[in-house]
Amino acid sequence: MTIAQTAITYRPAQASDEAAIKALIRAVNINPIGLKWPRFLVAVDENGRLIGCGQIKPHRDGSRELASIAVQKAWRRQGIAKEIIERLLADEAPPVWLTCMNKLVPFYEQFGFVEMLGGDGCSLPRYFRLATLFFKPIQKLSRIPGYLAVMVR
Repeated sequence: MTIAQTAITYRPAQASDEAAIKALIRAVNINPIGLKWPRFLVAVDENGRLIGCGQIKPHRDGSRELASIAVQKAWRRQGIAKEIIERLLADEAPPVWLTCMNKLVPFYEQFGFVEMLGGDGCSLPRYFRLATLFFKPIQKLSRIPGYLAVMVR
């Protein structure tokens, strides 16, 4: 049976998924802060192995963030991230925010997200203003190409 023929189940995360969620987030090199398994939606294969995940993360300033969208490398380009995002957003009233590298902006636009342009940090929730400020020196030191985009839906 090929990956494309394997049954995928989408469900709320369980405590037993915590280690696999953290391992996947580390493997794809995205922000590991705020990984609380009860907020996650996961995709699992027919053997119960975690193949993708995502969450809606609340922040102290009241904003909510689509975050931690990750899919195992062997499972990419099969619509798993899209399905996770659509399910997470189905019950979320706007605004929902996200941060991503600028090369991913077109991907998130298909879900109704628009990039906040012009550097008008005053219109961003506090969490996202701080995130962009914090990321700039890291980006320069590590020579990460592109920039951190902030998007809202």
